[in-house]
Amino acid sequence: MADLVRPARRGLMLILSSPSGAGKSTLTRTLSQKETNLDLSVSVTTRLKRPSEIQGVHYHFIDRPVFDTLRERDELLEWAEVHGNGYGTPRKPVEDALKAGRDVLFDIDYQGTQQILEKAREDVVAIFILPPSMAELRSRLVRRAEDAPEVIAKRLDNARDEIARWSVYDYVIVNDDLGAAYDSVRAILTAERLKRSRAIGMSEFVAGLLSESIA
Repeated sequence: MADLVRPARRGLMLILSSPSGAGKSTLTRTLSQKETNLDLSVSVTTRLKRPSEIQGVHYHFIDRPVFDTLRERDELLEWAEVHGNGYGTPRKPVEDALKAGRDVLFDIDYQGTQQILEKAREDVVAIFILPPSMAELRSRLVRRAEDAPEVIAKRLDNARDEIARWSVYDYVIVNDDLGAAYDSVRAILTAERLKRSRAIGMSEFVAGLLSESIA
């Protein structure tokens, strides 16, 4: 007798959030490079494209009327206004990926996470990345040499507010070792992919097993 057709799997949305400097962007980049069947979500924005940016890779650059229409039609999973520019995640590409069994990776903050959780809780796996200490977080921001001292101070103030939201997330990882943190994220992704609730057609597969004759 031929082998039964193995059940398909619905994709999931994997969200990584953290305060600036805790390692979220590095983990996101590493995952997107190493992991198969994982699409990095590309946001839309109304801000102007920078010379180094590529349309459809870094962002989908759109004008304000298009953005407002997407928002009014509830075609954005999450959106925000930042420095006068609109940013958001288009709903359709994500839903198409999930239906096709592909996972989608998000590098977003608490506010974006909250919006997506409200709209699609059953499809979301949310992970929050913590620094080992506030002193270490400050050291990382200083070592990046990207911001003035007053900007670093502001980022640390914002970090306290973000860290206070940790309990919203499904998993929390303390990033005191980047390799270990990556392994933890990878283990979570593997386990979540195997959840019974994501297995489409598992009931039929099991019924086929039980009805199979082995005589």
